[in-house]
Amino acid sequence: MNSVQSKKNILQGVFLVALGATSYGMLATFVKLAYEENYTTAEVLSSQFSLGLIGLLLINLWQKFKKKSEVVRANKTDITQLLIAGTSTGFTGIFYYLAVKLDIPVSICIVLLMQTVWMGVVVEMILTNKLPTQRKVLAVIIVLLGTALATNLIDVNSNLNILGIGSGLLAAVSFTATMFTANRIALHISSAQRSLFMLIGGAAMVAIFAFISQDHPFDFTIFAKWGIILSLFGTIIPPLLLTAGFPKTGIGLGSIVSSLELPVSVLMAYFILQETVALVQWIGIVLILGAIVIMNIDLINFRKK
Repeated sequence: MNSVQSKKNILQGVFLVALGATSYGMLATFVKLAYEENYTTAEVLSSQFSLGLIGLLLINLWQKFKKKSEVVRANKTDITQLLIAGTSTGFTGIFYYLAVKLDIPVSICIVLLMQTVWMGVVVEMILTNKLPTQRKVLAVIIVLLGTALATNLIDVNSNLNILGIGSGLLAAVSFTATMFTANRIALHISSAQRSLFMLIGGAAMVAIFAFISQDHPFDFTIFAKWGIILSLFGTIIPPLLLTAGFPKTGIGLGSIVSSLELPVSVLMAYFILQETVALVQWIGIVLILGAIVIMNIDLINFRKK
């Protein structure tokens, strides 16, 4: 019975992480459209994080009034840990958006961010002092192969900006840190509370970045044009779902499931941006989805037992 319940919890976590990753995948298209309207990285991030904070604050207030006796409040230790851990969310956005801004092709940016797949498995191996299972290793290999195909990496022939490549890799490191903290810190409080305090930590990093990098008057029109969309798909929906899902999946499995961001990004680019997607890219998407199925085949079939 405990085993069945455990598998149910993991499946639920997989579902939540998948939805969170899907939201992140949709975000990339919106960010690109905002950049095409000449908004700066500081403006994009500031609108995303500030409106996201308002949204999460409202969600927390709603939960507080709806479930007064059930909501476990965060203590000072929880808040401090979450604020520090949340800085990684700010760094992820900063480094990822800088990579795009530094003329790194979007497909390469996604490839760099997807390094969280093997980074997550390595972190889990170190933390648990256990080697990953053969199935997990196989899934990681398939995901990486599928990622290379889905981004059409073999057709890219240009002198890539070293700073842009570095920014993309740092975004992957930061995102891995976010996944680790979501799986370890203050699990006894609601995901909405954890998301809010982590986002405050991330917003602090964004505020510092905006103060340093914004060299002309801030264009506040981005709040009306893109702010709500960016905050929903970048700072409200994903953190809520990821902080709720990763404790159930573990960082390794969660990292692999989060790779759904890639095929979603490609599909959004195809349908919204009207970008051409080659056959090899569709093959890569299928491989990634296949790897996720391989990772979860036992969980998918547990009801038959």
